[in-house]
Amino acid sequence: MSTTGAWGAGRAVPRAPGSAAGLFLQGLGRHTFRVLHTSVRGSAPSRRSVLRALGGTAALGALAGCGVPSAYVRPGDRSAPDRSATDHRLTWSNWPLYIDTDDDDANKRPTLDAFEKRTGISVDYVEEINDNDEFFGKISPALMNHRPTGRDLIVISDWMCARYVRLGWVQRMDRAGQPNVEKYLDPLLRRPAFDPGRLFTVPWQSGITGIAYDRRRLGREIRHVKDLWASDLKGRVTLLSGLDEAFALLMQGNGVDITRWTAADFHTMCDEVEREVRRGQIRRFTGNDYTKDLVSGDVLACQAYSGDVIQLQADNPHIRFVVPEEGAELWSDSLMIPDRATHKANAERLIDYYYTPSVAAELATWVNYVCPVPAAQHILANSPDPATAALAANPLIFPNGPMRKRLAIARDIKPTERPEFTRRWNAIVGL
Repeated sequence: MSTTGAWGAGRAVPRAPGSAAGLFLQGLGRHTFRVLHTSVRGSAPSRRSVLRALGGTAALGALAGCGVPSAYVRPGDRSAPDRSATDHRLTWSNWPLYIDTDDDDANKRPTLDAFEKRTGISVDYVEEINDNDEFFGKISPALMNHRPTGRDLIVISDWMCARYVRLGWVQRMDRAGQPNVEKYLDPLLRRPAFDPGRLFTVPWQSGITGIAYDRRRLGREIRHVKDLWASDLKGRVTLLSGLDEAFALLMQGNGVDITRWTAADFHTMCDEVEREVRRGQIRRFTGNDYTKDLVSGDVLACQAYSGDVIQLQADNPHIRFVVPEEGAELWSDSLMIPDRATHKANAERLIDYYYTPSVAAELATWVNYVCPVPAAQHILANSPDPATAALAANPLIFPNGPMRKRLAIARDIKPTERPEFTRRWNAIVGL
């Protein structure tokens, strides 16, 4: 069987959130199924929020996508006096359920509590990000007017990070104070097109966009993106509705290198999707609600996020997740320090703390996303707890060699491309 096949013939049984291993694994192997014990950011409409670029947030979408000159902040205007040396605190905004918590008290966060105890830095941890565009709208007035946002650290999906970087709304980090990031950041994640060298962003956690399907109902395996267009799947396929979420995997199905795709590649992909819509192959375009269709059997195969599938497989081991042979998109939610943050050094210290392999390993056992610190794998593998040790063998937490060759970070959509591409995609999707 190809190493690109779906991992899921065994069963992954969730344990209580915050438990030592996150979940108990059966049937772990070389196949491509990533494990997540709980619905991270479950209240959000999408794992990587759906972009309605010219819809209800038209003004903000145009500003972020096109880089309005008046909104751009020059490097010399981005920093504020740093109070870190005398004011031992920082404010960190993140998504809900995206950090380890104590089994008995969800208000306790073991890794974060340990940082506070070790450094004496108090962290105001705020779970306020439910949607990339919504949060952009919340803090953009301050950023475009060169004012503090009240936050020293934020976690944003990389496709949106590209806009903050382009607009000059985040500060360059001082790697001299981040030796762990410099040493342990996964080489796969070091050079996204929007931030080569990760000077302004550092991955918090990563994930994979691939294909989920019901093996029992379908009666066969899925190995390629084009398998979605087979006759036995007519009317039983869904794709993601968000342009930024959907396009890369579909291009990969056409053999495109998503690190340097062209406008012609985009339109070829759209032509293909339009054809399948006309044929009745695609049932609908979805946010995270594709999971309901897959569970009910209305849909047999769908574009999906690896982390979502575990919620389904706990009840239905026949649901699989596959990284197609053509490859899949590797994406991240990344840490950034916004302009005018007043505790920059404290924020940089916190980021570097989470790149300590032992800390990254502890976090990985709880969130089970793709870990950006490969050195954490060895720590988990040597755990005396069998369930924790099993996580080290999961290629969707620690991608193995063959899988790493199939994962790529897509170049982001350029400001000059976004209006045209958004109109074309929204016309297909019906937005």
